[in-house]
Amino acid sequence: MTSEKSRGILIAERRAGDCIITGMRQKHTLSEMKTGGCTMIGGHLLHGGDYNPEQWIEYPEILEEDLKLMNKANVNCVTLGVFSWAELEPKEDVYTFEWLEEIIDKLRERKIQVVLATPSGGMPHWLTQKYPETLQVQADGTVNLPGKRHNFCYSSPVMRRKVKQIDRALAQRFGKKENVILWHISNEFGGNFKDSTCHCEKCQKKFREWLKNKYGTLDKLNASWWTGFWSHKYTDWDQIHSPSPQGECLTTALTLDWKRFSSEQITDFCKMEADALREFSDLPTTTNMMGFFKGVDYNTLKNAVDIISWDNYPFWHERKDEVPEAVYTSAGNALMRSLKREPFLLMESTPSSVSWRSHNPLKRPGMHMLSSMQAVAHGADSVQYFQWRKSRGGYEKFHGAVVDHKNGSDTRTFREVTEVGKRLEHLSGGIKTFLNRAKAAIVFDWENWWAVEDTSGPRQDLDYVKCVTDHYRAFWECGLDVDFVSMDDDFSGYRLLAAPLNYMYKKGYSEKVRAFVEAGGTYVTTYFSGIVNETDLCFIGRHPLEDVLGVVSEEMDAPSKEFENCFDYNGKEYPAYTMCDIVHAKAKTEIYSVYKKDFYKGCPVVTENAYGSGRAYYLSAESDQRFLSAFYKDVFIKAGLLKEASSADRILKRLPHGVTAAKREDETGRKGLVFVMNFNDRQVRLEGIGKQIDAESGEVYENVLEMAPFSCTILKLK
Repeated sequence: MTSEKSRGILIAERRAGDCIITGMRQKHTLSEMKTGGCTMIGGHLLHGGDYNPEQWIEYPEILEEDLKLMNKANVNCVTLGVFSWAELEPKEDVYTFEWLEEIIDKLRERKIQVVLATPSGGMPHWLTQKYPETLQVQADGTVNLPGKRHNFCYSSPVMRRKVKQIDRALAQRFGKKENVILWHISNEFGGNFKDSTCHCEKCQKKFREWLKNKYGTLDKLNASWWTGFWSHKYTDWDQIHSPSPQGECLTTALTLDWKRFSSEQITDFCKMEADALREFSDLPTTTNMMGFFKGVDYNTLKNAVDIISWDNYPFWHERKDEVPEAVYTSAGNALMRSLKREPFLLMESTPSSVSWRSHNPLKRPGMHMLSSMQAVAHGADSVQYFQWRKSRGGYEKFHGAVVDHKNGSDTRTFREVTEVGKRLEHLSGGIKTFLNRAKAAIVFDWENWWAVEDTSGPRQDLDYVKCVTDHYRAFWECGLDVDFVSMDDDFSGYRLLAAPLNYMYKKGYSEKVRAFVEAGGTYVTTYFSGIVNETDLCFIGRHPLEDVLGVVSEEMDAPSKEFENCFDYNGKEYPAYTMCDIVHAKAKTEIYSVYKKDFYKGCPVVTENAYGSGRAYYLSAESDQRFLSAFYKDVFIKAGLLKEASSADRILKRLPHGVTAAKREDETGRKGLVFVMNFNDRQVRLEGIGKQIDAESGEVYENVLEMAPFSCTILKLK
């Protein structure tokens, strides 16, 4: 009756009339669930995190203390069962759920909701001992030993059967519990080994079947993969093997298709778990993603769950200037929001420090509140932590937690977490219908990521994510919300579309861009874009968007530092390095900058071409952040993204270094909240902002806003 795309909304609607937030049943319409995001069940921002009571079953006094401290810390939701398989099923087909039910019931008495996880992220030893065929096989043929996480074959019938069994049992037992609000499927899919895929014979067979479905014939596969090179044509499907250092790993189309296949395998596994849960439960589902994680295409995985959530661990205080990390983290939040263009959940963060980097600084005073508000500002409907209480042993025993090994609630971290909980509760009522409604988008596509960094081209050190986030920083500095879109997405509704390092053009992409610009959109793209199709075959004849861009590319230089070039833009000189595309402008193309050195002196670097009712910009060379910031600010003004249409826009024009803003607003754009964030370790002063009203305190700011170090001020959108 319903499509896969719409099913998640209907699940949220069914659950909406039967959810517990504060001990009272509340009714909610579909429109409320949708506009506020089905993450904010009951209209409350979630605050809490991973709770692992199974580690403390022998310490009943600890468990009792936890419940009291959760209320004290303003925790209203915890995640249970993420790594509990060995406790839930100590022997095959023997389920011991009583301890979990007791915990859930005690949490309900304390008016605390539960996100209940499926335990497939960590396998019990009895399973791998009895069924060694479930273990992953590496690319070199080595069978993994038991241990770590996600160390299983996604094709394994045994693994799938055992996971389905325990998922169904959990759903049947807890799917109707009144304070269980959401299913958390597994944990950080793909996040185990460097190559998180399995290369066993079962996976090889499935890969060949996948290729047959995609290409139909070997002739078409050989043509698409260009296997005539090095005389590697396939004459039998069984000759095809996954990329391996012991065999074929230089056919880039093979590597690209293997990554697509592996990502789809993970997505199918996640969907299998979701389907098993839905046999007995109509609760919505999520799985915790990891932002810019290369191993899984989240544009595929998003279709397996109802709600997007992610785990966010910024490296704050790695350096004095927090802006680069603030930009990267902001981009990660925006990426998660963009997957469904709805609010999302911050499923994991640390309230203090992590334990797995070379050095692990504590969050300075104010940073925990600021980083929590940063997530909410960009669309999160929760702030949750890993974990509630520090483990006594194991790999993450020194990972930050709300409750330390000692001192209970008498710690700086606990007090700061408590303040975050208070602030979230205060915000809940006023934010539930507000969402970031970006007018600009950046193309970020996992398949392009895989392709551009795997190619043997002008450079071997291309960093796609860095390039994308460098461009994103220009938006961040101006306080402009941005969506991330794949090449498969709909571009309508945006005024500006940026596509840096867009090496691969998927089928139909160039036509969509042409229509976008022709209808009045502004398009920005760069060097080394539009080079290959979806099977990594170079375009021949002419660039697919030559008429839109108004330039013809002849050669691509990859100069060393000693041959670095430069160009002028608006009277200032900027470097041209890493990649320098040598292009010729067409007759009506406007040239803003040219190379100043070498044999391509005088060739265009920055161009603008009018096409239809819109315009397209081409950046021929990589340059520094100073140039990107100056260039994009001009583009924003031309595209109508920076104008004093409201008091919020006056703020955006006056943001000093380290200060940014984000807006969550209603569909009309007349009501909402403006989050102004200071990532400096010093006080800043914003002037010329007009009259602003503090959304929390009601204080009125006349033309000046003083901001403390590492702070967030939330203003009413007028």
